[in-house]
Amino acid sequence: MSFSVRQQMIFWGVLLLSAVILLTYLGNILLPFIAGAALAYLLDPLADRLQNFGFSRIWAVILISAIFVLLFAPIAVFIFINLVDQLTKLVTAAPAISEKLTAVINGTLPSKFSQSFNLDETNLPLGEFLNSTIIVLMSSIVKSFSSLVSIAGLVLITPIVTIYLLIDWDRLTGKINALLPLDHADTIRNLSREVHEVISGFIRGMGSVCCILGAYYAISLMVLGLDFGLIIGVFAGLLTFIPYLGAILGGVLAIGLSLVQFWGEWNTILFVIGVFAVGQIVEGNFLTPRLVGGSVGLHPVALLLALSIFGSLFGLIGMLVAVPIAASIGVLLKFLINQYLKSQVYIGKSK
Repeated sequence: MSFSVRQQMIFWGVLLLSAVILLTYLGNILLPFIAGAALAYLLDPLADRLQNFGFSRIWAVILISAIFVLLFAPIAVFIFINLVDQLTKLVTAAPAISEKLTAVINGTLPSKFSQSFNLDETNLPLGEFLNSTIIVLMSSIVKSFSSLVSIAGLVLITPIVTIYLLIDWDRLTGKINALLPLDHADTIRNLSREVHEVISGFIRGMGSVCCILGAYYAISLMVLGLDFGLIIGVFAGLLTFIPYLGAILGGVLAIGLSLVQFWGEWNTILFVIGVFAVGQIVEGNFLTPRLVGGSVGLHPVALLLALSIFGSLFGLIGMLVAVPIAASIGVLLKFLINQYLKSQVYIGKSK
């Protein structure tokens, strides 16, 4: 039994609509399962390599889990405890910081420029504007971390889902492969392979860039003695996968706090600015070209658009699926363009 083009369009349309409905209404419930599937997808090549060394699949998964628990879990717990501690202090100190910065701005700029421009403090709302801007930025950080803390179940469910999926990954992918329509199986496999290369290359590359820059920002700001340097550095590093956003938000927060903490110590303030300037130079000219490269195929504008759309529609779960969906759309568009260039519509009857 073969399906007509119209029937196939209806089938894929219903499938797409079902996915949108699931993400919209069950996004928070699906989050640990999607995160677990993503981790299993990333760890599958490592499990395959261990199998090549003679380990069974179960023992390969046990070894991966043991390595994570022994090496990465203590580091993650240490960083998490310090982040929560600094976040708590930041929330407590936010009103005092904004008031002090407002007083510095209103106490400095009006006295220097009021006589030249006939201004007084009531006509110079810069301090109030800066005050509100800092509060908005700090509240956005609080909301981001609060949303992560509010889904504490994610930490418990995701590892379990990851382990089960990692054990059965090859069997599951084999079953899906067997269900592909025979007439189009080779084409679907080739497209899936291209999508896999794009996604894995992007995640490995940008994941490395985010970790390197996050560590660089955090360590540099802490060495300079900036309060809340760890949380600002990690925040800026995590947002590096969104072009320029991590450096801009992290830089604004760090510079604003340095103005309050180091007012009058201009060398230190310039060093804080230099930390983010150097980070952007290294990221743009060395890290991203070397670790991500141009072969990934995800243009920064396309990535930013995908993250904005899916993040707005589906929240955190949307941001998790934005990169795979954007990669899939990019590969599919490339395939359709190649098909069009081979078609009679493009070539014409003269050929």
